[in-house]
Amino acid sequence: MSRTRNLAVAVIGVGVLVSAGAAGVSAHGGHAASSTPPSTPMTHDSMPMTHDSMAPHDSMPMSHDSMAPHDSMPMTHDSMAGHDMTGFSPAADLRASLEFLLQEHVYLAGIATNEALSGRMDGFHAAAATLDANSDAITAAIGSVYGKAAGDAFGPLWKKHIGFFVDYTTAIAGGDQAKADKAKADLAAYAGEFGAFLESATGGALTKDAVAKLVGDHASTLIAAIDAQKAGDATKAFTALKAAAGHMTMIAEPLAAAIAKQQGIQGDPSSATSNLRALLTRNLQEHVYLAGIATGEALGGRMDSFHAAAATLDANSDDLIAAVGSVYGKAAGDAFGPLWKKHIGFFVDYTTAIAGGDQAKADKAKADLAAYAGEFGAFLESATAGGLTKDAVAKLVGDHAMTLIAAIDAEKAGDATAAYTALRTAAGHMTTIADALALAISHQQGLAA
Repeated sequence: MSRTRNLAVAVIGVGVLVSAGAAGVSAHGGHAASSTPPSTPMTHDSMPMTHDSMAPHDSMPMSHDSMAPHDSMPMTHDSMAGHDMTGFSPAADLRASLEFLLQEHVYLAGIATNEALSGRMDGFHAAAATLDANSDAITAAIGSVYGKAAGDAFGPLWKKHIGFFVDYTTAIAGGDQAKADKAKADLAAYAGEFGAFLESATGGALTKDAVAKLVGDHASTLIAAIDAQKAGDATKAFTALKAAAGHMTMIAEPLAAAIAKQQGIQGDPSSATSNLRALLTRNLQEHVYLAGIATGEALGGRMDSFHAAAATLDANSDDLIAAVGSVYGKAAGDAFGPLWKKHIGFFVDYTTAIAGGDQAKADKAKADLAAYAGEFGAFLESATAGGLTKDAVAKLVGDHAMTLIAAIDAEKAGDATAAYTALRTAAGHMTTIADALALAISHQQGLAA
């Protein structure tokens, strides 16, 4: 992010530095936790998704019969983003939905644990509620394929592992190594339980052992981020969180393939087009979560964490640049890079302006984003040889700016619940850009559907 130093100076200059415990804006507390334990202990009772509120898995019998094919439409982005997927196969829709929801699970979990470890309990409760909404979306997606009974059985099982992450975070916050080790053991046992569930659900297309390995890696990568949060190492925490989020594609792709094969869902979830769409979905969603976290950290005066978030956002931008270059060549990637990062600078300008109460500068930043939308639209119209029109792209990018600004405004207002809700909406919007871009590139390049 080219203007991070300017933002840091501006935010400090207008006197918005506050202590982590007293920060009014904590909705997107980044992932470098204070070493200070939460002022209010985090317990299962403090989190919407808790062991106490979830019936044990064995109280909801699961058998292969209860996972029989369901006559509902296959799981698609429509269940969580509400837009038309015309042009993609149903199997590609399934893959993209799983990519989006599973990566989002990690970002929201990491945000929630950091809020708790930093003692920002309002932010923690808001993050936990948003994570619960993500879990409900995953549960609904499973139910859309296998039926309500299967969804009802899946929901408590999925949320169960979130409770173990709560246990682990609570334990390390209190310096209780025995409880931390118990939480790790519970997560290891859970991996096998979840593996057995998916082996049954997919009729053996996914084996218990294969799933257990993937879920075990999910646990270890997310725990690495939590440990770095507790240590107060912002750079390591963000790097680990990005890695943990990136790991989820290793679950999404084989799960999509297994379900598509079992259910006879048309298309190939691992085709060139589906892979491109999944890549763009992950990177564009991640762009929003990292940008929202970075602005929240800056507005909260947590500048070490802001710089770490900004650096991780820059790494995400480099991933997108590499993706463009892989399709259109290095010269196109080199041209795309500065243009993409330009709009991030305008979000920095906006955040700096509202931090200082400068409405004129805030309005200027909005105007710059509006103009940028047209500039970016012209770039993509040329790159895709008219597959995407300037006006269509400008509308999509304009909506991206509007939805992310709504989250930043809520961060500034100190409304954690509104900020997390708005951030999740802004992240969800990016699927419309990913889908449009993937479809245009696929048609232009003649990629296999």
